[in-house]
Amino acid sequence: MFDSGKLEKLQIIPLKKNITKKKPKPDLDRDKAVTCQFNPESFTMNKTNKWTRRPDIGDSVPETVFSGGNAGSMTLQLLFDSTDTQDDVRRAYFDLIKFALVKPSSNPDQKGEPSQVVVEWGAFKGYVAVIESINQNFSLFSSEGVPLRAEVTLTLREVLDRGKLPPTNPTSRSEVRQTWMVEKGQRLDWIAYEIYGSTSAWRHIAETNGLLNPTVLRPGQILKIVPLE
Repeated sequence: MFDSGKLEKLQIIPLKKNITKKKPKPDLDRDKAVTCQFNPESFTMNKTNKWTRRPDIGDSVPETVFSGGNAGSMTLQLLFDSTDTQDDVRRAYFDLIKFALVKPSSNPDQKGEPSQVVVEWGAFKGYVAVIESINQNFSLFSSEGVPLRAEVTLTLREVLDRGKLPPTNPTSRSEVRQTWMVEKGQRLDWIAYEIYGSTSAWRHIAETNGLLNPTVLRPGQILKIVPLE
């Protein structure tokens, strides 16, 4: 997907406060970001929809009705190594484990919850997500039994529709408001509706990104999203 040798290091950044549908504006706590030692060669993103199939008497194909989308998921395979210092390698990514732990909540119901996070890697910015699972595989130890190398598999789950998140407020059209990573099967008019609430805004996105053929989008393509004039 990316050439990791030319990219900034991938970061997993927690939010200062978890967002909700009523308060959906994310505020990233970059001081607590976990920076990967080695960029992954690729990572996997998945998005599925729910469909209900109703019998259609007299027809050979049942009626297919859209019944909502499932939350997107992202799987990262990360490598951490401390052979040069001989320190416990878990110190390099301990905050990832902390992000997955339940913390006290300021919500009225006082129920605790894990931290929400965002993945950033160069121009790519992922959706707001929670850590669904974290798996650690230790492949190298010191003579004293200290783990020195770990392969960490992280699965994150989307918590709120990215198209419904409020963007920042730039002062000019040339300022990038946010980005959108194209997923398989997405069309420009659908993306326009998700972001601007109007399918006709596809022209604005096409012009902003210099798309010669707006009908051809590739999975993983990053689109710049700026305000409508």
